[in-house]
Amino acid sequence: MTGRVRQEIKPRKPFRRTEDEAFVNLLRTGDALMQGVAATLRPTGLSPTQYNILRILRGAEPDGLACREIGERMITRDPDITRLLDRLEVRGLVSRCRRTEDRRVIVTRITGEGLRILEPLDGPIEALHMKQLGHLGPERLKVLIALLEEVRGELH
Repeated sequence: MTGRVRQEIKPRKPFRRTEDEAFVNLLRTGDALMQGVAATLRPTGLSPTQYNILRILRGAEPDGLACREIGERMITRDPDITRLLDRLEVRGLVSRCRRTEDRRVIVTRITGEGLRILEPLDGPIEALHMKQLGHLGPERLKVLIALLEEVRGELH
């Protein structure tokens, strides 16, 4: 399988730098992993970004989070969190209210309906991740995690 993946993304000419090849591989792998997540979520009508917001809010219960705090916790940055929250609110999956101590801050919480849509997804998403990454085994996954965290750490 490794040979097939390398051949699939390898250009006609070799990459000029190993960093370029690693970068392209990271992007293509991330896209392939997210396609699996999107397919799993498709029956619910949730996008991966909306799913991420609901998971963040479930973890923040019962207090909820301000829009800025949600944005900071997102896997992929989205400049229009408000629009995403609007869509989730229309579906009844989140609710928003102003903080009484600071009326400028709007707190978003996951609703019971939001929790009901997330719960049956936990098993299929976990199974998907096992299918996508489980073949690497725990030790190699720890190495992969450490390498990815090191790359992100250098970006800040």
